Amino acid sequence: MRICASLSSIADLEKADKADMVEIRLDLLGEVPEVKDKDLLVTYRGEIDLSILPPGYKGMIDIGEEDRPETDLGVVASYHDYESTPDAERIISILSAMDSDISKAAFAVNSFSDLVSIVDAARSFKKRHVILGMGALGTVTRIRQALLGNEFSFGYVGEPTAPGQLSVDEMSELDDDCLLIGILGNPLSKSASPRMQNAALRASGINGMYLPFESEDLEQVEEVIRGYDIRGVNVTIPHKQEIMDHVDAVDKAASAIGAVNTIVNENGRLEGRNTDVIGIETALDRAGFEAEDKRALILGSGGAAKACAYHLSRKDCDITITGRNRETGEEVAKDFGATYRAPSSVSPKMYDLVVNCTPVGMYSDGPYPINITALTHEQTVFDMVYGKETPLMSEARSKGCRLASGADMLAGQGAASFEMWTGVGNMFDIMRRELE
Repeated sequence: MRICASLSSIADLEKADKADMVEIRLDLLGEVPEVKDKDLLVTYRGEIDLSILPPGYKGMIDIGEEDRPETDLGVVASYHDYESTPDAERIISILSAMDSDISKAAFAVNSFSDLVSIVDAARSFKKRHVILGMGALGTVTRIRQALLGNEFSFGYVGEPTAPGQLSVDEMSELDDDCLLIGILGNPLSKSASPRMQNAALRASGINGMYLPFESEDLEQVEEVIRGYDIRGVNVTIPHKQEIMDHVDAVDKAASAIGAVNTIVNENGRLEGRNTDVIGIETALDRAGFEAEDKRALILGSGGAAKACAYHLSRKDCDITITGRNRETGEEVAKDFGATYRAPSSVSPKMYDLVVNCTPVGMYSDGPYPINITALTHEQTVFDMVYGKETPLMSEARSKGCRLASGADMLAGQGAASFEMWTGVGNMFDIMRRELE
């Protein structure tokens, strides 16, 4: 990987030692400082004034969309679209029209289809080029330099000079063949998975990065995973069901639950798996709860409730589903040999295990489908919400209940996914510490 440090101030120059090149943006710096032992790229914004270059300058110049000047210097022409990414044919047309030694273009990436357009254009365009995606969803284009055939990629040393940039230090630790994994969902701003998974990568000494892929839709997501050689991804709200239409196969658990939370890319064959089940088992085991011949009450009827019912049904546990949506509750009960009961007919104290699989406690403080004040010290309470003390967990703690942690579930499923992608196990403790 050839890294060009994009400076936002003269002081940044001292921090660019790990870069191969240095970009001097005249709109930010106003002058060309003396730089030793680095290739230089002087970037103009507007009129091209070669007199500003120091005597004997041997680097390249970026002329933007201006006419090519009379010079023997290497010339980069560049184009920026801060709103969108056109299709591959249009990208190639833009690059082909440039009178330059290197054609550079950067586009705002808003969807997986945009990423497909960039990789398709890069593979077809034969002239020397740099094609990048801007924004968090475009970060993958800055890492996969060789795959895109880019001459170099940019990194920042002070403040980012473009959205989606990684720092020079981060990029210097990667290479073109580094392991890329990530998470699909919307929104992802509060997801702890990037912290957990990147900590596991560091601890295991694996050269790689875990990236967020936030998108409202999944159109062409499979082409992105294959096209950018992404080893695997986690899948979260709201895509766990729809993603099943974008993989080549699903495992037994994912098929039974009707949801995929992990994709493994096996040489282009995308396998959908469900590690939420492993996370649930991890949380209950760490709480010391043995499900055999016990009675469990599951609040909710979404994907998490299905994963919990699937796990408990394999342990000969007597399961009751409750929640405000009777129709979906009855469907879950039917699928996993459970019983559905309306919230008004449920007495929480009749169960050995109470599991919250609803968003209550995550986005609001209630009300829960059941009267949580009826809990007793003899019960185990499992709330899948993590990162906060929910009203349910607070009440359970005050009653002396045994507690199963949503953070344990998250770290458990994350460690299982990590092992599927890397072959490296025993990452639970590393990930769990990131949640404290």
